[in-house]
Amino acid sequence: MSFVDALQHQSQEHIKPLHWHIACRLVVEGGLRPEHITPRPPFRIESTGGGSSRKHRLVYDEAEARAGEGLILGGLKTKIVDVVVASYELGPCLAVSLKGSMNAFRNLTNRMEEAVGDCTNLHICYPALVYGFLHVIKANRQGQVAKANDVAVLSNGAIVDSIKRYHDTMTRLTGRADVRNQTSRYEAVALALVDTVAPNRGELVTSYPPPDSALSFQQFFPTLYRAYDMRFVYAAPALKGVTERLVWSADSPAFSVAQMAGLVPRVG
Repeated sequence: MSFVDALQHQSQEHIKPLHWHIACRLVVEGGLRPEHITPRPPFRIESTGGGSSRKHRLVYDEAEARAGEGLILGGLKTKIVDVVVASYELGPCLAVSLKGSMNAFRNLTNRMEEAVGDCTNLHICYPALVYGFLHVIKANRQGQVAKANDVAVLSNGAIVDSIKRYHDTMTRLTGRADVRNQTSRYEAVALALVDTVAPNRGELVTSYPPPDSALSFQQFFPTLYRAYDMRFVYAAPALKGVTERLVWSADSPAFSVAQMAGLVPRVG
């Protein structure tokens, strides 16, 4: 809702709640350690037992939260990335860059050029980095905004051509499956349109991109987790104690906190 209600595209306040959402999701759903994530999510881990009987309870603790963005060394320049997972042993291993667009959708090709440059820059230095790009678009309805260039959804429910062209182009920049693949491709890209009218105001438009699209939001996080596991867990069994994603105890107190509503925890 913060994104929908934002008045100025230049402000970062409309997108920062999404930074926190993604950071929390990487912990609750992804099983990644909160201390490895920037911004630092409001969690701590209570571990008990040993060996195969070891359990991890996730506790919601706002005192642990730290704001910020990750600074990553690139092949051409350093890059500030919205959400970064990094450890002492590995350096940056997973990152998510977010973009938000409120209007002027004919200019989306400029975002495409930025995305290519950012991805290439980081993969030059960190070819194993699992890098995701999530672009959130305000789904302005025809008749709701004055300028035709600011319309995302036509009166008949169809998506405007400029967004469709952007979708088709970004599809070519996703799906990097191996460290030897093109550095200019992301491991995962998603396009998310946010509805602006009741009764679905603030929710994702489910009809576009279609479920079978390579840019479907529903596939974004599973794709990131799969790429992370293939590179940092299965391909490096000696590092499993550091890299393996944790499974949380079902009785973790964090799951009962209202802020976690809607997240599907990784429990065993």
